[in-house]
Amino acid sequence: MKALITGASSGIGRQMAMILSEHGYDVILVARRKQHLESLAKELSTKVKIIPMDISSTYNCMELYHQLKNEKIDILINNAGFGIFGEFIHTTLDKELDMIDTNIKAVHILTKLFLKDMVKRDSGYILNVASAAAFLPGPLMSSYYATKSYVLHLTEAIYEELQYQHSHVYIGTFCPGPVDTEFNDVANVQFGVKSISSEKAAKYAIEKMFRHKRIIVPTWYMKVSCIFSRIFPRKLLLKICYKIQKKKGVKHEK
Repeated sequence: MKALITGASSGIGRQMAMILSEHGYDVILVARRKQHLESLAKELSTKVKIIPMDISSTYNCMELYHQLKNEKIDILINNAGFGIFGEFIHTTLDKELDMIDTNIKAVHILTKLFLKDMVKRDSGYILNVASAAAFLPGPLMSSYYATKSYVLHLTEAIYEELQYQHSHVYIGTFCPGPVDTEFNDVANVQFGVKSISSEKAAKYAIEKMFRHKRIIVPTWYMKVSCIFSRIFPRKLLLKICYKIQKKKGVKHEK
């Protein structure tokens, strides 16, 4: 059994690799930072293959698939991603485009290519890591929220298509709220609510994935937030989200 995890060098991806290795899966770890992958590989008990790669590149995504297409990937976890804080007119376009390529394009390409193989053999799991942000508008993190909304809606649509095909292939979305990872430093924000550990988030996600949960949201308060996001007037949500985001930016403004 083999699991492929992107964004595996730290945070949730790292913890998922450890959990799946404990479950007996050989793991293929993909991330930009080779040293971090090598360090993680030493901690795992099953076979490990590391692929240092920037998957924001379309070419690299295609190359990754061609390297692995004959290895029968049982689990694909699209975890790589990052965020950017700031007003849309002030954020850096190049960084935003890199984020879109990582958060959207890489997820789209890898899901499509590996899903086709899984459907042919009628088995496999794909877990796309989005965010609770996927349910909301995100002033001051507009591009990031939009990328995660794409991941959620794409994955849900594929899920339904597979249901109509009576496929045994699973696809689902992990939508955590604040998690204690490097995300905060990269996005240059600090959360206004308590974060959960990356270990707890990863364990919950893997458990629900194996139970074929369509949308996976850890913690009761994030579940409640997601429900309210669907029933509150959109204009009110925008105002609430702006105030919440503004508090996150305290670190950014220091």
